[in-house]
Amino acid sequence: MFKMKFMRALFLVILSFLMACAGPVIDRQSSGQRPRATERKYFNGVKKKVALLTFFNESPYGGDDLGITATEELRKELSRTGEYIIDPMAKKIFGSSKEIYAGGGVKLVQLARKAKISGLNFVIFGRIKDARIREKTDEIGLVRETKSYTESKVEIRLFDVNSNKEIYTDEIRGFADDSSFRFFNGDRESKLTYRRELLRYAVRVAVRKSIPRILEVSTKLDWVGRVARIIGNKIYINAGRASGIQISDILKVVTEGQEIYDPETGALIGVSKGEVKGTVEVIDYFGPDGAIAILHSGGSVVEGDFVQLY
Repeated sequence: MFKMKFMRALFLVILSFLMACAGPVIDRQSSGQRPRATERKYFNGVKKKVALLTFFNESPYGGDDLGITATEELRKELSRTGEYIIDPMAKKIFGSSKEIYAGGGVKLVQLARKAKISGLNFVIFGRIKDARIREKTDEIGLVRETKSYTESKVEIRLFDVNSNKEIYTDEIRGFADDSSFRFFNGDRESKLTYRRELLRYAVRVAVRKSIPRILEVSTKLDWVGRVARIIGNKIYINAGRASGIQISDILKVVTEGQEIYDPETGALIGVSKGEVKGTVEVIDYFGPDGAIAILHSGGSVVEGDFVQLY
């Protein structure tokens, strides 16, 4: 009797151990899927079209090269997220960041409607406000250790085309420190190349730090496309496969919002939301990034109307 009880107890202990090793029991009754530990973030799969304007350098170090470095690093990092399409033709609409700053931002407001027609969602522009490098070198010896301390300060700004206003501005710092051993009285070209690379790296660090914040801000913006053409019963949209639009997607057709001005100062406050005229259903693609839709509900859709995900 004692032996049977002992064996039963031992069996229960072994069974409990095996169940613990197997991990938690997964309930597949409802959806047939493994339950998620955390809630999935909202993702609609549609990429926003972005105008990235060439940055410029206000600091006395690095010249135009630093502005180009910041722009290309931002282009690379934004593309890597898979959330955006960088419009290569956008600078023909807006010009460079330097032109925007020179106009006090007025040029952005003036060109917002033209940008909407081009299917842009927002504009990114900015500048290198400061970049500097300081070096400390040993005083004795033919081969001397040099410690370099590099800092950059990059300003990045976002303008929302649909609301016709600036929605984000930030100043990000990037740092790069380095130690190297050099021959005393080494050639000047090598020193300049070394300093240029350190300044570039500090700018890249600052740009990379901005990406999470840009993602956070832009996620809150609505994706907006446009009715480019209507032929018969087919409605051609200026976004398609490359933008992430899918066959059978239902899109709202919306009128253009009205600009609201302050009655006292005359300053532009923002743009109201347009009215929904109906919906269209995507049935096919055309070109590298266009979609063909048919009327789903409502009516009186005309060329130039805006479309949004339903």
